[in-house]
Amino acid sequence: MSAPLTFTGKVVVVTGAGGGLGREYALAFGERGASVVVNDLGGDIKGGGKSSAAADKVVEEIKSKGGKAVANYDSVEDGEKVIQTALDAFGRIVLVSFISDLIHRVHLRGSFMVTRAAWNHMKNQKFGRIIMTSSAAGIYGNFGQANYSAAKLGLVGLANTLAIEGQKNNIHCNTIAPMAGSRLTQTVMPQDLSESLKAEYVAPLVLWLSHDQCQENGGLFEVGAGWIGKLRWERSQGCIVRQKNQAMSPEAVRDQWDHICDFTNATKPSTINGSLATLVEVLSRVETEEGVAPNPARGAAGAPAAPSPDPVSAAYSHMQCILYALGVGMSTRENDHLKFLYEGHEDFCVLPTFGVIPSLGSLMDGGLGSLPGLNIDFTRLLHGEQYLEVFKPLPTSGKCATIADVLDKGSGAVILLDVHTYSGKELLCYNQFSLFIVGAGGFGGRRTSDKAVVTGSLLTTPTNSRSFRNSTTTFRYFFYLRLP
Repeated sequence: MSAPLTFTGKVVVVTGAGGGLGREYALAFGERGASVVVNDLGGDIKGGGKSSAAADKVVEEIKSKGGKAVANYDSVEDGEKVIQTALDAFGRIVLVSFISDLIHRVHLRGSFMVTRAAWNHMKNQKFGRIIMTSSAAGIYGNFGQANYSAAKLGLVGLANTLAIEGQKNNIHCNTIAPMAGSRLTQTVMPQDLSESLKAEYVAPLVLWLSHDQCQENGGLFEVGAGWIGKLRWERSQGCIVRQKNQAMSPEAVRDQWDHICDFTNATKPSTINGSLATLVEVLSRVETEEGVAPNPARGAAGAPAAPSPDPVSAAYSHMQCILYALGVGMSTRENDHLKFLYEGHEDFCVLPTFGVIPSLGSLMDGGLGSLPGLNIDFTRLLHGEQYLEVFKPLPTSGKCATIADVLDKGSGAVILLDVHTYSGKELLCYNQFSLFIVGAGGFGGRRTSDKAVVTGSLLTTPTNSRSFRNSTTTFRYFFYLRLP
């Protein structure tokens, strides 16, 4: 059983905490050691009126259980006053802020004002957790709730930007869309359903997202009845509907509408850079006059025509072994380096990491350049990741056989190259390349592969080449490279 989550030393501001979800959050934090600011204007479900009774009652509940709490009765539109209450009462900066308002008119602006008031305190502390409370009506829309839906989806956009801006200062911002019975649902939800959707089934997610162990940032979650699900955006592959030096017409949009709305092999962009990358690719394709023409990786009728990678081979000699050793720093001025640099040396041998070199031949002639169905422009190739596993000492010459798996990522293709290096029939080492080819996607292929090997990092390497050559155990070396 893992240790329970505690919030000792943390100061939590819960807005709208006089009842419903906010009350449940405040009580849960208080029970786990946090100092809680219980904010509630005390208004009715229509946003009118004002009373201190609701906040005071929750404060007393927390104190009766041995917790620390103080009430605040300001509107969240006066965010500075809400945060100042925390500073005055507990003498330190606010570390965590939660937004769960029940007053309709302040859903968006109030959340912004309280967060802005707490932001600099969080930056100075290098820690902060913010939870925005959205709604299914904001995510999906709902009849008769135009203004409410607009405000609630606005919270998602606010949270996404705060997650980006706060990341470097360890400030995380997430959004929840809870389904729970409250004063607001009494008139629109059957009584038995409202009672089964308890607020206490939402609070555990809020506590986890607010804990310093949780590294989730920028997430959107639906939660209710003990169920939690994460949401993400999905986008179709789309279709370019204009050509170079030609006007774009509504008829072209009409004719390609099925392709525009086809979510087969849909992408899931998670950043604005991912979104803009598609537009960059579009401009590139239009300039090369691809326009509305089928992607080169598709058949004449536009049907998917995924490449069929076939085995190819490449060879290496002692000269490549020597050049590699020179390239990584071996010198003739060092006696113990000569065995890597002179083919006549009695102990002439190959550096273990040379295993990445023979496989490079598979990338060009007889390799990527000959894959059917892919017209690869090597100026668009990005070497993403590489894995190397050495099984036997490497000889000074040999051959390698390559099998590629090609994945369709929409804006590009990811090519996995499995390269096996042999001496005769004996397997010496194995490489896997992960290569991204900009603009080569859209051929209708798979997006993932069970052949992909997870890269790692090297902890120890043998420095004595002779002991490596005489080793009878399997030696694993991980080569990991990312290029910007």
